[in-house]
Amino acid sequence: MAGPTLDERRVRYLYEAVLTGSVRAAADKMDLNPSVVSRQIAQLESQLAVTLLERHGRGVRPTDAGQVLVDYHRRQAASQDDALAQLQAIRGLAKGHVDLALGEGFVSDLMGEPLQALWRRHPGLTVALNLGGTNDVLRMVEEDTAHIGLVYIPPIRPGIRSHVAVRQPLCAIVAPDHPLARVAGPLTLRQVAAHPLALMHEAYGTRQIVQIAAQMDKVRLTLKLTTNSMSVIKHFAQTGQGVSLLPAFALSQDIGAGEVLALPVDQPLLAKAEAHLITRLGRQLSPAANQLLMQLLTTMKALL
Repeated sequence: MAGPTLDERRVRYLYEAVLTGSVRAAADKMDLNPSVVSRQIAQLESQLAVTLLERHGRGVRPTDAGQVLVDYHRRQAASQDDALAQLQAIRGLAKGHVDLALGEGFVSDLMGEPLQALWRRHPGLTVALNLGGTNDVLRMVEEDTAHIGLVYIPPIRPGIRSHVAVRQPLCAIVAPDHPLARVAGPLTLRQVAAHPLALMHEAYGTRQIVQIAAQMDKVRLTLKLTTNSMSVIKHFAQTGQGVSLLPAFALSQDIGAGEVLALPVDQPLLAKAEAHLITRLGRQLSPAANQLLMQLLTTMKALL
């Protein structure tokens, strides 16, 4: 007697619920009524005679059985990508698509020569840019929702491959007439912390490493502003309201225009911060993604 078969549509509903963290969020993403998604997952559980989701106060998480199906769906999607990639190669990259996850600090650099050169050579390629903090970028790469990631100071993870790591120290970002601009030589973290400070939210690598450096130097940080927008931080520093700590490449255009200064900070951990170009370990990139990867390696200023 034949066993149960998998309904791929229902498996996808389960996958989206796990990926987004709730049935409602999955329904919003797929433009469906939440009751439809919930009912289809319940029918899949009934069909397979096993519980697939555990519900808790903030959403859902997969059971062991549910995780098996989530991993199955991810493998199926990756296999489909591989097949499409081979077809793209046959067509000579006349068409193709790349999903790129990155921190906001890489945007200005990326929108210059890297993407322009890619589209000059392959005008039929499309690129989706997904902005997020360090943890978000790592998650998107690990879950195959992004082919490539650009991330600053990522924690070491076994499923991530770093193609290049380039030292990009954290600097004190200040207005040209700020008192710290008149200090001779590199600043100390204590000197920076004596002024109103703006930093990115805790999901960002810059914030995480600054907090560790402060603990090392026994410096107390009093944050005036936290945000997920580098533009907000730039305006905070540019208007003389205080100081931030960011890599110079993230504000290269503003520094070049003389709107802000990037002052060196004499702190070993901040000096060793790196920008990374990452992919999921073991993932076979499509020809389009490989082309973008090579373009980033050869023309992205943050990676040179």
